[in-house]
Formats: sequence, structure tokens, C-alpha cells
Amino acid sequence: MNMSTIKKIALVTGGSRGLGRDMALNLAKKGNDVIITYNSNLTEAERVVSELAALGARATALQLNVGDTAGIVPFVTETLSSTLKDVYYTEKIDFLINNAGIGLLTLYTEKTSFAAVNELINVHFKGSYFLGQYVLDYLNDCGAIVNISTGLTRIISPGYAVYASMKGALEVLTKYQAKELGGRGIRVNIVAPGAIETDFGGGVVRDNAEVKRQIASITALGRVGLPTDIGSVVAFLCSDEAAWITGQRIEVSGGQQL
Repeated sequence: MNMSTIKKIALVTGGSRGLGRDMALNLAKKGNDVIITYNSNLTEAERVVSELAALGARATALQLNVGDTAGIVPFVTETLSSTLKDVYYTEKIDFLINNAGIGLLTLYTEKTSFAAVNELINVHFKGSYFLGQYVLDYLNDCGAIVNISTGLTRIISPGYAVYASMKGALEVLTKYQAKELGGRGIRVNIVAPGAIETDFGGGVVRDNAEVKRQIASITALGRVGLPTDIGSVVAFLCSDEAAWITGQRIEVSGGQQL
């Protein structure tokens, strides 16, 4: 293989749809090869792989349920490791984007099931924590980790107590990661999207005209966000242009509820 053709490699969890898809596409547009993970929809994942290939990226989709913490170690040491060797002819990646997530409405004033809380903890905190920890052995020095939070750690909206609390924990973890990994030149930042038109949370922002109007009315730029508003920021944080940025929470919300 011609070494001059070797590109940097990004691993994007939850890259088969929504924000993750746009992150993957923007990373490819910046000249990176991309590995995406998907939970259950192989058809959507393969469609994204085709889109990435059309942009000139070597792309692969791997199945991963980030909420199944027992599956993280074999995913990294077996599935990811063998994919890197067999498809990318290398042993390491350069960027990890912890994007995969779920949305569950959990009012604190109502009894929340233990199962629902545990699922949110596993997906949004433990999954990102352990995946990042085990990927470290496969992450090149001077690479980057981008975690994904939410504007709801700042903008309090009843019903998201557990979800936002887990994202808040991830924001704190990001600072610790940046501090502890700085010696390897690895930068760690976290992006906090505002309200975005996706199928997340049942598509409430995308499909409910009144919700969309209300959010637009309290947003400085006068609209709700689109998936295409987020991916370019994540790709930027994985680029040389962001080489002096680490340990930061970057909200991408159009000035929602300033």
C-alpha cells in the first residue's frame, strides 16, 4: 500500500443516522477514513457507508450497543482491532467520537423505573467512559476524543433530569480526560448541541410545529438546529486547526435561551 495514501481514521459511535451521520460525513469531507457503529439498523448504516465511500473515504460499519458494557471490551479488542488490520492496514485510529445515545423522558416528580435510569447511565456515561478507556490502546498519540453532551445541561427542561445529569457527568469526565491524556498530545472536548430536528426523543423537535416555534422564539438565530449544524464542528475539533483546543465544552445551539 502506498503510504502517502494513508489517512487518519475516525470512529463515530451511532453514526448511522442523525447527528452521527453528519459527523461521519464531515470527517470524510476533511479527508479522514471513517468507521461508524450502529445499534440495530444495518440498512441505514450501509447507506451511510456508501455515502462516505462516495466522498473518497474508506468506510466500515460495525455493530455496537454502547449500553451493553460487557460487550465493549470484545468490540475493541476483537471487532475493531481486526477491522483496522484487515480493512485499514493499521493498528490504530486517530479520533473517537462518542455520539451514540437515546432519549427517555423521565420527570423527577414521577417515579422513574430503575431499568430506565440504568439504561441512561449505561448508554450515556458508562458506555462512553469504558469505550474511551479501552480504545486508548488503539488511539494514536496526538489524536482527539470528542464527546457529545446536550444543551440541557445548561437549559433546564423538565423531563430530562436523568439524561441531562448523565451528560453533565460526561462534561466533567471530558476535563479529566483532557488533563490525563494531555501528555500523549490527545485533545478531548465535548460538543453540546441545542434542540435539533432529528428522530431523537421520538422526533418531538422535528415533528411538532408548536415545539419548533417555541424553541425558535427563544433562540438568538431564530430557528431550531439541524443535524448539519453539528457535524462540521466535530470535524473541526478533529483537525489540525483545533490543535490548541482541549478540555472545552462547546455549545452549538444557535444561542438558545441566552
